[in-house]
Amino acid sequence: MSQSKNSPETIIADDAGDTPDTLPLLLIENVVLFPMAAMPIRLTDAGEKQLIDEAALGIKMVAVLTLRQDDEKSKNLDAAYDVGVTARILQLQRLPDDSLVVLLQALQRFRPLGLAQSDPYLKVRVEILDEQATEPDKLAPLVTTIRQQMVRFAELSPNMPDEAVQVLDSIEDPGRLADIVAANLNIAVEEKQKLLAVTDMRERLERLVYVVGNELQVMETSHKIQAEVKSSIDESQREFYLRQQLKAIQDELGMGEKGRPEIAEYRQRIEALDINDEVRKEALRELDRLSQMNEASAEYHVILTYLDWFVELPWNDSTADQLDIARAEEILNEDHHGLDKVKKRILEYLAVRKLQPNAPGPILCFVGPPGVGKTSLGQSISRALGRKFVRMSLGGLHDEAEIRGHRRTYVGAMPGRVVQGIRKAGSNNPVFMLDEMDKVGADFRGDPSSALLEVLDPAQNDTFTDNYLNVPFDLSRVMFIGTANILDTIPWALRDRMEIIDIPGYIQEEKAHIAQKYLVPRQLEANGISRKKVTITVGAIRRIIDSYTREAGVRNLEREIGAVCRGCATAIAKGRRKPMKIEAKDLEQYLGPERFYHEVVDRTGRPGVATGLAWTPTGGDILFVEATRMPGKGGLTLTGQMGDVMKESAQAVLSYVRANANALGIPPDEFSKFDIHIHVPAGAVPKDGPSAGVTMLTALTSLLTGKKVKRNLAMSGEITLRGLVLPVGGIKEKVLAAVRAGVKVIILPAHCEKDLVDVPEKARKKVAFHFVNEMREVLAIALNLKL
Repeated sequence: MSQSKNSPETIIADDAGDTPDTLPLLLIENVVLFPMAAMPIRLTDAGEKQLIDEAALGIKMVAVLTLRQDDEKSKNLDAAYDVGVTARILQLQRLPDDSLVVLLQALQRFRPLGLAQSDPYLKVRVEILDEQATEPDKLAPLVTTIRQQMVRFAELSPNMPDEAVQVLDSIEDPGRLADIVAANLNIAVEEKQKLLAVTDMRERLERLVYVVGNELQVMETSHKIQAEVKSSIDESQREFYLRQQLKAIQDELGMGEKGRPEIAEYRQRIEALDINDEVRKEALRELDRLSQMNEASAEYHVILTYLDWFVELPWNDSTADQLDIARAEEILNEDHHGLDKVKKRILEYLAVRKLQPNAPGPILCFVGPPGVGKTSLGQSISRALGRKFVRMSLGGLHDEAEIRGHRRTYVGAMPGRVVQGIRKAGSNNPVFMLDEMDKVGADFRGDPSSALLEVLDPAQNDTFTDNYLNVPFDLSRVMFIGTANILDTIPWALRDRMEIIDIPGYIQEEKAHIAQKYLVPRQLEANGISRKKVTITVGAIRRIIDSYTREAGVRNLEREIGAVCRGCATAIAKGRRKPMKIEAKDLEQYLGPERFYHEVVDRTGRPGVATGLAWTPTGGDILFVEATRMPGKGGLTLTGQMGDVMKESAQAVLSYVRANANALGIPPDEFSKFDIHIHVPAGAVPKDGPSAGVTMLTALTSLLTGKKVKRNLAMSGEITLRGLVLPVGGIKEKVLAAVRAGVKVIILPAHCEKDLVDVPEKARKKVAFHFVNEMREVLAIALNLKL
């Protein structure tokens, strides 16, 4: 039977059909089942669990016999009583400790006729015992007597609700009434077994009247004694007396700590925890509740699971930080190439921790395109610090309870994934990575982003309260690190709690270095190839970067290298012994024809086309703006899935060109004879933003003047009707995209010059920058127009 250990499995037996002659035999201790009664039973023996599993998949019925108490714990047919019940399997529940709780509903009395099977578990031949009713005229007086006794019993028993008497009044069948009363009496197992063995309803009712009468006499005497004792002792003595009495009764019934060694073990472990008194008090309160419950109770296992979580959490277990700055720097450089800004921030954190050990840890958020190493960087940080590493993916998370946990009132309740990660790490100061923070959702189950506000707030997370634990847990020692591709979808309140660190894409040289040092060796090992047998040259790697991938990160680059390695592995597996050297000219046989080429020169080889730079969540890209004209009446057509802001920029471009037509050398009546069409290719991709204004103006001016835009030139910037060039964002991503595309000259707004500090120096050296304030400067550079 396949199921999760933490989730219940419900099985409903078929109502139709007779009881089979042979049934699997379940032997239980200290419990007697009566017909029509339902009871959970916990099983730990492997044979018993196999019995229930196979029965649940088959006939869904078992035979249940109670073991004699004077037997020496041997589980066989001779050690059991002579009468038992057949039972239907209603529900199975597997617990974290690998035990099994089965909910049984008793059906009919039976007498065993001998074993039909003894291995791997017992099967017994059964004889169903039918109920008899000798002297039926005596049944009604006996039923009345029992109901009167139970009314008095409810008055004396604090644990029996008044509604129970009303339920008994509604039962008309004498035999069923006797079974229900007997099942709920707190009497010895031998006495219950005697009641079960009586098939004659009159005899059973008579015996039950006698048993209930004895219980009533004991209860009345106990009440009388308690009243006398209460009048002679003060409150403190009374409490002490009752506790001692309760403890003695529990020990006699096997419910106290003497009868349950696990209770004493939990108490010892809770006392040994280094926690404050309020938290310890809550745990001990739950333990006291557990000690007073029957093991077959469903609530018993809920509290047991709660205590398991409680004692296994690392309340004050920490790993010692390794504050060797030189060693940490060596590890970071060994695992990642570049990323100087991130490495600098980590080393600063180590330095502060070394000088001020009690300083709160930073909450960092790495933001950058896919494949630049954000997640693996977290692993390197944990290795440099000597801390445990925990990763929690937030992508697609909708339920707030995944962060805060479920309350224990729910079936299958569990702590939140934050507490689960802490327990898995085994220390209260791991490096905890919250991956894909920009992909958290929200629906009717709550907003996980709001739940993260407390987790990531150093002023609050020292008393973080999980709904399952219901006690505060200190998260202030945890070093939280988030990752995201974009910031737009992260709520501003959550962003405010984190220190944002942008991770740019890689330039060709950085990708080539990463491929040589990390990707090629990893793929050779993954494909079972020795480094002596296959060598991939630097030229081949550079061609893969330029002609087969176009990305900010290196994920696709590794895939392409893996494809080359698989091709080599195929040749080696066919028997090739000579070492292989993969050069740039050999790539087509492994990767096919080139997928990308530097199209800037080809696309801008005619008037009316200009190259722009765009920011995207994947790290920036280039786009081409094309303009053409046709006979018409001065209309403007815009295509390419432009957004509203981009369309407004196009309108501003046309207005500027018409207003300055004379200065640009364009006949003023030109606009009334032709319609203008501006198109941004890749029409299936939505585009928006004001940064294409400069590019559209250059393309339109190029069209109307007949001058070609300079080759290998790209630009970005917003324009105004007066021809001013305003600053735009995403400069770092745009410059890196231009470098990847082979652009040699970039025109940017003058106010964006300060943003080049975030661009890697190697990338800056590959490009000539022109910083402009007005459109006439752009046209002078791009078209050699002097205004």
